[in-house]
Amino acid sequence: MGAPESGNPPRSRNPPTSPTCSSIPADASRARRLHATKKIRKPKPWKHPQPITMVQLTKMREEFWDTAPHYGGRKEIWDALRVAAESEVSLAQAIVESAAIIVSNTDLTLCYDERGAKYELPKYVLSEPTNLIQDS
Repeated sequence: MGAPESGNPPRSRNPPTSPTCSSIPADASRARRLHATKKIRKPKPWKHPQPITMVQLTKMREEFWDTAPHYGGRKEIWDALRVAAESEVSLAQAIVESAAIIVSNTDLTLCYDERGAKYELPKYVLSEPTNLIQDS
């Protein structure tokens, strides 16, 4: 009888070493809030391989936004990212925060939603290239 009694107390005194289910959501939620509050900034200047016009750039952007949702993620997150990409930095920040988008790269080139879906944005949807040909 002594063996079963001595086996019980150590189990109650030694908490499990792995996190419990209740602590995981709180930790994940805290991490999401920290990532989502990163300050957004404009992308660094970049150069397209060939000089392009605003018409060509607009066409590239439209093609990206039309096809992006088909590669995964949620449409409402893609829509929020599009509005953020086309807005001033302060408004983009508010949009990203209200949509609970986790910003990995502060220039918005890499983001995640709360479910962990990845959203990659090319620089051409976020800013104009340095070698943009001005329409006359």
